[in-house]
Amino acid sequence: MRAAVMRNCQLVVDTIPDPVPGEGEVLVKTLACGICGSDLHALKHAHKMVEMAKETGAPFVLDLTRDVVMGHEFCAEVIDYGPGSSGAVRPGDRVVSMPLLFRGGRMEGVGYSNEAPGGYGELMTLSAALVLLVPNGLSTEHAALTEPMAVGVHAVAKARIEPYDAPLVIGCGPVGLAVIAALKLKGAEPIVAADFSPLRRALAQRMGAHVVLDPAKRPALEAFVEAANMRPAVIFECVGVPGILHQIMHGAPLGARVVVAGVCMEDDVIKPMLGINKELAVQFVLGYTPEEFASTLQAIAEGQIDVAPLVTGRVGVDGVPGAFDTLAKPDQHCKILVEPWRA
Repeated sequence: MRAAVMRNCQLVVDTIPDPVPGEGEVLVKTLACGICGSDLHALKHAHKMVEMAKETGAPFVLDLTRDVVMGHEFCAEVIDYGPGSSGAVRPGDRVVSMPLLFRGGRMEGVGYSNEAPGGYGELMTLSAALVLLVPNGLSTEHAALTEPMAVGVHAVAKARIEPYDAPLVIGCGPVGLAVIAALKLKGAEPIVAADFSPLRRALAQRMGAHVVLDPAKRPALEAFVEAANMRPAVIFECVGVPGILHQIMHGAPLGARVVVAGVCMEDDVIKPMLGINKELAVQFVLGYTPEEFASTLQAIAEGQIDVAPLVTGRVGVDGVPGAFDTLAKPDQHCKILVEPWRA
């Protein structure tokens, strides 16, 4: 199959062997796969990512001397089952799945594994028990955004939003936009969002933010305190660069809850006394539960989460390296979909 491959920490397009489904697995054809910001980070910080995975005891660790096909935000078409395998879906069905593959007593991360190629290639193998049928009427490209939207649903669930809470979203990239969509789904208001990018601020409004700020013109936390009007603050850090968490803790009001959803691959420094004196609660989040993934698919299918504004580009396999370069510039695109069948 043709695929965009991370090889020696560079993206190359090549023909590689087709994956073969094993017992309990399903072979699928990739229809659409979103390029995630964490993939951009992984390519740039691959060695650090491996070190952190080992340090934290992650269930799967990349071997950077071998090829990796990234891509974990996908919608695919079922082709066949592995030997002795069966499931609720049939060949020709469109499916989504949590990007996990259980094989040989191990868990592999689809798109972050040497053994489980992701959606930047023409074919994937998935765990049959995890695939979910795409509801009739839901477009392929919208179904592919189930995974990133589920990240926002999980972050909001971990925040334990109460009816009187006032949320602030710092950073309106795909993670921040997913959080805004999940906050809207939850009925939270007013939702305040901040980003330097005009494109991302416009998308934040379309996804449900009530107040959108440009931090270059006014400090986001200052404007938020005014908009919140003394209501309990829940601040979502969705940037993932060193220094942001310290800035949030410095400007946060007393008793604020801080949810860290941004993926920071580098060391950072905070001042614990800021959190102590203000009695801040800091919650780090990752991924989602199977129930949250399934409920997100349903919310998209029922129109409760509108993902249409997020898709701003489409490329074939050959366009993946260029799309990575393009996504480094936040004013041009939000979510670029890889469609391996596209010429």
